[in-house]
Amino acid sequence: MTKAVSSFESKENGTTISYGNGITVNTPSFSIALDPRSASESNYAFVSHAHIDHVHVPNGKSKIIASQETKELAKMRGYNLGKLDHEVSGIETIDSGHILGSKAILIDDKILYTGDLCTRDRAFLKGFKGVKCETLIIESTYGRRHYVFPETEVVTSQVNKFISECFDRCRPVVLTGYPLGKAQMISYLFDMWEPVYLHESIHKMNYGHIKLGIELKDFEMLSSGKESEEKLSRGPWILIAPSSGGRSSFVRTMKEKYNAVIATFSGWAIDSRYRNAMSLDRAFPLSDHCDFQELVVFVKNCSPSKVYTVHGFSMEFAAYLRRLGFDAESLEAANEPQRRLTSFAH
Repeated sequence: MTKAVSSFESKENGTTISYGNGITVNTPSFSIALDPRSASESNYAFVSHAHIDHVHVPNGKSKIIASQETKELAKMRGYNLGKLDHEVSGIETIDSGHILGSKAILIDDKILYTGDLCTRDRAFLKGFKGVKCETLIIESTYGRRHYVFPETEVVTSQVNKFISECFDRCRPVVLTGYPLGKAQMISYLFDMWEPVYLHESIHKMNYGHIKLGIELKDFEMLSSGKESEEKLSRGPWILIAPSSGGRSSFVRTMKEKYNAVIATFSGWAIDSRYRNAMSLDRAFPLSDHCDFQELVVFVKNCSPSKVYTVHGFSMEFAAYLRRLGFDAESLEAANEPQRRLTSFAH
């Protein structure tokens, strides 16, 4: 097995890539931290999107590169990214297709860092097909061969049939997903049903999307209190709520008080263990990431001389790419994939 790499130096242009507080690229002209977990000392810090595991609180030493949508969504989650630097020589940002405002970054027309990405067109998001580059740094969340997702239209049809069957039995449905990204996709794909209510955290993120120009229905927020209890007692209905295990007090209340059926959405649902681990009634494989085959096609589209994999099954994916003839290595010092399926819901 190839030893994981913590840094390398290109003899052609003197550029160095290191892995620690995120990924840092040092070029002859500037340094840039890619999705650092904490404030960086680099000239620039790139925030690819507004999921909590990709944002940080800047200390003012690094100029922040991010989309305006990421800044607004991050602010709603308690992170002030400050003033953004939108035009930097040698840096180009590209829609990565993951969630609203998510970006990949191309450095000096040579190094492409994807952040989290998705190549599928879905609802209001366009997939990222890739660009030619010399060095590719790619996420590998689902970098294991059996993670192959069905078409979004297939999943949508399955969910609509599931909801119809529940409504026929006068049973309400709780659809759960990550509050930012997945919940808005659920809201968009299943907006023909009535009535639909939103958990407070989902309503906040949906409202943020509407303000940013995304056409989502302005579903009613479900607050605590007698009025909401009366509405839920009328059933059946749909409630869109944050991902939550079946043992949580929220899920127990929905099931015991309203006889609700609980379904969740995640790429991990490909694995039958996921639904059982979450103790939920149904789990549908809908993801904001590439599946394994899409990752491979993306690498081929970019046609890089060097590939660095990071996150998820990074070492396994790098090994597979080497079998295809790519010079590929994992940036992570140890293979610690997301083996606990309940740890990652988006």
